[in-house]
Amino acid sequence: MMYMIFKGIFWRFALLSAMLLPALAQAQTAKPAAPAATPAATAVATFGAGCFWCVEEAFDKVPGVISTISGYMGGHSKNPTYPQVSAGNTGHNEVVQVAFDPSKVSYVQLLDTFWRNIDPTQANGQFCDHGSQYRSEIFYHNDDQRKAAEASKAKLTKDKPFTGDIKTLITKSAEFYAAEEYHQDYYKKNPVRYSYYKTSCGRAARLKEVWKTQ
Repeated sequence: MMYMIFKGIFWRFALLSAMLLPALAQAQTAKPAAPAATPAATAVATFGAGCFWCVEEAFDKVPGVISTISGYMGGHSKNPTYPQVSAGNTGHNEVVQVAFDPSKVSYVQLLDTFWRNIDPTQANGQFCDHGSQYRSEIFYHNDDQRKAAEASKAKLTKDKPFTGDIKTLITKSAEFYAAEEYHQDYYKKNPVRYSYYKTSCGRAARLKEVWKTQ
């Protein structure tokens, strides 16, 4: 069991250690500020879907998405750091906060992107990343988002193409902490290391299996 819990963490720390140990040390004392207030025409959604590197990539591809920020939400500690969160000591979830233009993409469409990028049957983890810090979770920001999230989960429960119960949580949003700068746009900054992690973690293969895609 202990091996399974740390399996996913090992892959990510192995990739980061060669070039990011100085950044990790600095991150203990300095963190980027939370994103500035967005314009009135912009809405915000927050999703926990496993590794936030992969979640950023998925949502950045959606037309109407303005920006994505990797971070932490849902824990009990102030100003958590990546080592603390990845060790499961703070109760936080790795999340991506999505700023989007509602005139170009709806929250319901973002929910569909979320579902299609997770294994809804996996509790306390996603793919090779095990632990509650990688749980699949929809953090709603208002009552309309809550209702939409609950409706989408109910529909998926009825029409799901996979076997097994849906373990995804629907939770009221809490304080968002932006992750350290080296995590932001990781898939763009480090494409080779990112591709190695994503393949080794089995994310794409499992998504095809769950959603019955080619």
